[in-house]
Amino acid sequence: MPRRRKKQEEHVNHERWLITYADLITLLLVFFIIMYAMSKLDVQKYSVLAQALNLQFQKADSILDQGRGISGQMTPTQGDADTKDTEEPKQDNAVQPEPTPAPTPEPTEAPKASEKEKKEKELQDLLQQVQTYITDQNLEADVSAVDTNRGVAITLNDLFLFDLGKADLKPASYPILQKLASLFPTLQSKVSIEGHTDDIPLATGSPYKDNWGLSFARSLSVLRYFSDTAGIDEHKFVATAYADTMPRASNDSDANRAKNRRVEIIVLREDLTPSLPKDPASP
Repeated sequence: MPRRRKKQEEHVNHERWLITYADLITLLLVFFIIMYAMSKLDVQKYSVLAQALNLQFQKADSILDQGRGISGQMTPTQGDADTKDTEEPKQDNAVQPEPTPAPTPEPTEAPKASEKEKKEKELQDLLQQVQTYITDQNLEADVSAVDTNRGVAITLNDLFLFDLGKADLKPASYPILQKLASLFPTLQSKVSIEGHTDDIPLATGSPYKDNWGLSFARSLSVLRYFSDTAGIDEHKFVATAYADTMPRASNDSDANRAKNRRVEIIVLREDLTPSLPKDPASP
């Protein structure tokens, strides 16, 4: 009896696991590619990649069931809509130049000009009111008011204000001084009160040493009327004496000497009061 040969054993393939391993590696590679593409937040690149992967997985030799892709059928419209919802605005990483600060406008002279115009209007209003008062009271022979370069100058004859050689105000001068006192408080200007005399020396027995003392005493007497009687702040006034150094006419006749004996009340355009230097020890 012939000897029966043993059935040849089938060869077992022990390397089939490599197919599964290769598929797993491929899926991981695809996963990281997708993650990398999504991290860029580029909608256009993501859409192209998604379509390419979708077509690849739909091939007949795809390892996925029924070749439906990664997560079912994806259309370009759906991909755009999904990524649009999660899209964040791009941030420009380029260094933006710092804005150039706008140049600081140079200070203009408008406020100063406005203040100057206001002061000028005050002076013109004062001049008009004083001239009207002089006319209404028939004081043209004793009082005058004119506009000068220094300001509005109101000139009062010495005999209208004082007795000869004296510095005490006459009661007849009170109304005009009171009228001026009613106008001064609203002004922003300084008021200079200036005494003038002729060149004749004072008589023997005069309480004043010379014309300097007399002219200063007269200007100071007018100032004290405004500050003490009318109650105006004394810092608004300046008292000055010129004696016979600034005559209006030559001292060659009685008429001309009478013109030189006067008190001028000048409402100044500019504040000519000298400012004292600041004490270094003061705060």
